[in-house]
Amino acid sequence: MSRTIRVLLAEDQSMVREALAALLGLEDDIEVVAQASRGDEVLDRAREHRVDVALLDIEMPGCTGIEAAARVHAELPAVKLVVLTTFGRPGYLRSAMEAGADAFLVKDAPAAQLAAAIRKVLAGERVIDPSLAAAALAGGANPLTEREREVLRAAADGATNAELARTLHLSQGTVRNYLSVAIQKLAVRNRAEAVSTARDKGWL
Repeated sequence: MSRTIRVLLAEDQSMVREALAALLGLEDDIEVVAQASRGDEVLDRAREHRVDVALLDIEMPGCTGIEAAARVHAELPAVKLVVLTTFGRPGYLRSAMEAGADAFLVKDAPAAQLAAAIRKVLAGERVIDPSLAAAALAGGANPLTEREREVLRAAADGATNAELARTLHLSQGTVRNYLSVAIQKLAVRNRAEAVSTARDKGWL
């Protein structure tokens, strides 16, 4: 008899999480042994429950599913990581793969497809939704450097250059330069549009 696959399900919307858990629970060889509603709970739950596979939604409080994936990959490399997304933003796929994800799927995929992906990643395969892969290729590479992304993320709340400089331990002139280059690269008019465009493409 094959071993039961121990799964952690991380999703901040309780109805979606419970529905996914119930559907996966119908599979003979899969058991959802832990759940998390925040990204910063994922690593502790994965460690505590000795999970084989973690299913991670991208948009969660605490930290994103991609950030959670990177933490688990660094601390528990044997755990397979399946990232789920509602949004087909091209930058997300690249970020998820860089974080160590083994699979990248849309959240509304049929439960049977999700269960099949869990079995495949445990067998050492990589699973990527074809439509998301196509969107990622069409979207091109992220033109922003890590520092430019950091400044844009910090600017998302409307902070002034002086506030950004204090938060990021940079001079105001350096902050201005990073924002100016990001705005130019993204071909937008201002920092608000730069943040919006980068988010839409999954580049932040």
